Amino acid sequence: MKLISSVIISIILFILIMSNVDCQRKQSSNAGGISLGEKVQQLLDWNAKKSILRLNGHKFKEYVKSSPRNYSVIVMFTALQPARQCVICRPASDEYTILANSYRYSSVYSNKLFFAIIDFDEGSDVFQMLRLNTAPVFMHFPAKGKAKGSDTMDIQRVGISAEAIAKWVQERTDIQIRIFRPPNYSGTVAVIMLISFVGGFLYLKRNNLEFLQNKQLWGLMSLLFVFAMISGQMWNHIRSPPFVHKSQNGGIGYFHGSSQGQLVFETYIVMVLNGLVVIGMILLTESGSQNDARKGKLMAIIGLIFVAVFFSLLLSAFRSKAHGYPYSFLFK
Repeated sequence: MKLISSVIISIILFILIMSNVDCQRKQSSNAGGISLGEKVQQLLDWNAKKSILRLNGHKFKEYVKSSPRNYSVIVMFTALQPARQCVICRPASDEYTILANSYRYSSVYSNKLFFAIIDFDEGSDVFQMLRLNTAPVFMHFPAKGKAKGSDTMDIQRVGISAEAIAKWVQERTDIQIRIFRPPNYSGTVAVIMLISFVGGFLYLKRNNLEFLQNKQLWGLMSLLFVFAMISGQMWNHIRSPPFVHKSQNGGIGYFHGSSQGQLVFETYIVMVLNGLVVIGMILLTESGSQNDARKGKLMAIIGLIFVAVFFSLLLSAFRSKAHGYPYSFLFK
């Protein structure tokens, strides 16, 4: 009996030991047989060369989707090849690079967060796996669990600037990244050249400066400034929105679908429409001061058409953004 008991106990111990070894083996390796420490070290080695890890389908599955993983990964899905005709992918990639560089060379850098990029032409299988049919897309893959809806950044609402992406990353990972932009002296050079040009022009015309008292010139300059302000140029400067974007039917959208955002091209359209409405008002105003009645009547008709048509287009553009607005004129 003692012999049989010893054999049974030995068999049970052997089974428990083998189960424990098998469990540890599964926990310490992923599908490709790479342990967590090896994965992190490999990512750090790549990060030492480039602040953004360039992944394909195989690397994405091995380092982002597969377990074990104790680090978060921010992935930009893009289409940078000219044949893809992604207008905003290049400026979005530039802002993303500024963010990744700011993180890589900051004091908060660690092995808990990595930035990666997947181009459609290098990882189309990943796009299909995640059911992505547009670009660019920024996604956060957390250290534990799967990515949720809030782990996809809404670039239509917040834009693509490095500051906006950094704020979104902080909300996901609690890591605050301070953006360091490379010095850009183009604005300073442009201002110096403009001042030099104006100063030189005034010096050459120093004996004939009556044009500075031209009311029409100052009126035109004031109108251009007003058009720039009411069309949203300050928003473009602060929020860095995309120039255009893809619409739901796959075409190019020139207007943002929400009143909480706008596109750069949209502001140009609004500026032009406002200018044409003002031209119509000027024609209507000047038509009453014409000595020739026929000419004055023609100016009034043209001015009325300008005001009616282009104000209707402005109202139509407003309706497309403020959903549910009930009023329209000439155009829906």
